Amino acid sequence: MAAIPIIEFVLGIAVLVYSAEKLIGYLVGVASRWAVSLFLIAVVFTGIEFDDLAFGIALNVEDLSEVALGTVIGTTIAMTGIVLALMAIVAPCPVDVPKSYLALFVAAPVVMYALALTGALSVGIGVVLLLLFVAFVGWIAYREYSARRPVFRNAELYEQLEKAGVGAGGGGTATLTREGPGDGGTGSGTGSGPRGGDGPEGRDDNGGGFHLPPDLHVDQGFLKARQTSPAGTIVLAVIALIGLVVGALIAGQGTEGILENFEIEGTVFGVTIATLALTLEDILLSVEPSRRGAPEIGIANVIGSVVFSVTGKLGIVLLIGGAILVDDDTLAWHMPVLLVFTVLSAVFLATGRLRRWHGVVLLALYVTYFVLSLVLFGEVPVDD
Repeated sequence: MAAIPIIEFVLGIAVLVYSAEKLIGYLVGVASRWAVSLFLIAVVFTGIEFDDLAFGIALNVEDLSEVALGTVIGTTIAMTGIVLALMAIVAPCPVDVPKSYLALFVAAPVVMYALALTGALSVGIGVVLLLLFVAFVGWIAYREYSARRPVFRNAELYEQLEKAGVGAGGGGTATLTREGPGDGGTGSGTGSGPRGGDGPEGRDDNGGGFHLPPDLHVDQGFLKARQTSPAGTIVLAVIALIGLVVGALIAGQGTEGILENFEIEGTVFGVTIATLALTLEDILLSVEPSRRGAPEIGIANVIGSVVFSVTGKLGIVLLIGGAILVDDDTLAWHMPVLLVFTVLSAVFLATGRLRRWHGVVLLALYVTYFVLSLVLFGEVPVDD
């Protein structure tokens, strides 16, 4: 039945996204106790997209190399054309990204494109790309440490909330007083899920107080992850990793069936339908933090995801699945579009502020790219 591959694909993507969300939650829950830069944490734990990686590997192993490459390119374009665009539209905000990070952000897809011009991406190229990603993370870590950029800024506040009895799942007794904007008015409430508003102040049972940033959102899942033992977190992380593998296998099987039943050209499917499904997680990881006043998480997710996709992810896919031949359509259309989106996004970020019109421009260009990809390179199924 034609519907079975679609069901397999949707189910596989759902398992992928769910497992990735859980894995990231467990890892960040533990990492928040360390004095590690928020930007670095976000680059590593959201930029390294385990679900996309597992999906790409499964596709290449299943001899669907065109789809694997198309997914790499498509998800990279979607990170700027959809995710960054929605961040700018929903929550325009100031941004502070070092120029060296933006230079690497642009250089990564340029290097991939230059290597792809040879007509094939070999296992040796995969090694080079993987080493480039390791160097990228190393440079970010060095810069964040040497510049003493802020650590995870809410880590100490979470510790204070826990000491005050505010924990995941209830039982907290900390009292919040909120000052209304400009009128000095206050209000109070007691519970286990305080949310940052207009300058709230928390007080523990002993009368001590601590201030919460106006944009702080106390995440119950985050508190729960912090309270899980290291051993328990590792077990849960392993289970999430198994979920990633299972989801990738199911989605890969469904993809093969869709291509056979609907006669869609492989690269086009990768840069359109599969990409949109895999981008849902990044929208949640980028747009929502930006809306709640922590845009650095979303920006790091976009930059880290783009660099990881065209270096580390593609490198690992090549090492495990073997070489990928690059067709003329990819070289003449998809990769140049990727470069345009990356450069334009870097220019917008370099201004120091994401504006709503930036997002409108990026999203409009992405819709144009999406439509042209289907019209110019897609095949309409015909009933014999």
